Amino acid sequence: MTDVRTLDTSRLAPWLRDHVAGVNGEIGAEKFAGGQSNPTYLLSVDEEPRFVLRRKPDGVLLPSAHAIEREYRVTNALKDSAVPVARPLALCEDAGIVGTPFFIMAYARGRNFWDARLPDLNPAERAAVYDEMNRVLAALHAIDPAEVGLSDYGKPGNYFARQVARWTRQYRATETQRIEAMERLIEWLPANDPGLEASRIVHGDFRNDNMIFAEDEPRIIAVLDWELSTLGHPLADVAQHVMAWRVPKEGYRGLSDADLPALGIPSEADYLHTYAERSGAGAIDPFHWRYALTLAMFRNAAIRQGVYHRAISGNASSEAAAIHGARAGEIAGLAWRIASGEDDAHL
Repeated sequence: MTDVRTLDTSRLAPWLRDHVAGVNGEIGAEKFAGGQSNPTYLLSVDEEPRFVLRRKPDGVLLPSAHAIEREYRVTNALKDSAVPVARPLALCEDAGIVGTPFFIMAYARGRNFWDARLPDLNPAERAAVYDEMNRVLAALHAIDPAEVGLSDYGKPGNYFARQVARWTRQYRATETQRIEAMERLIEWLPANDPGLEASRIVHGDFRNDNMIFAEDEPRIIAVLDWELSTLGHPLADVAQHVMAWRVPKEGYRGLSDADLPALGIPSEADYLHTYAERSGAGAIDPFHWRYALTLAMFRNAAIRQGVYHRAISGNASSEAAAIHGARAGEIAGLAWRIASGEDDAHL
């Protein structure tokens, strides 16, 4: 099994020279910190950061998981759109080069904010960053998938039902102990599906740490990590993003226990209203929002359970995966409180 912290460049270097223009010199590789899914490396040419390599992890993987081929396809489709992405350069499906399939993208030099509270910024700067995230998410959902060659990027219709079924299967495949809240959600979600049919490109994990901002202004230069992208309902994507407002700082880097006005960060309701105006979606139905947010948390809990399962199986890409995945029950509990009406829709 390959050590995810290092990357053997003996076969990679000649492959890069053959497939990526302008590659000459000695190739170096350094793994980016963080990340629980697809190991990602900064590639340097003669010590100058030039490219990023993103590959599948080692080990036996769940069907459809870690689909770097899909990441390459969607970023290639969006590279000249209103949604900024790190320009994709080459895809390699030969596992013999670095141990698993991978793709190469241009290195986007800028700022990455891991903490949703943006502690290094002042209130006006934080407000501008959040407004920019809101703008780009609305821009993504405004793109007609057919116009960028993605009409077949996901199945049409029944998005919520398919997501519930998919993440229930994923959760069952990695279940290590019974989580009572997950059992309740597995019953509640199919029974309360609102039947929304809109279909757009959804990122699937749109959050501040999956974006690179320009070094000198609150402008996104690259949205990263498209592993969970597909065609689906925009509200599901918004809910995944807005989960940050529902979880605390400790353990989640969230905003639920933050003084938002003092920080300059909009409230959940204000943020949603701005998105609705930008996207032309109109007023968001409170039950639709409650359902979408519940589903987002259910999915997050299933993902965390998968991370934990990979950790105990020995093939997770981060040493913190076991701790990260063990929080599946906490997120499931939050989801059930929203589903059952104990926590309101905040609209």
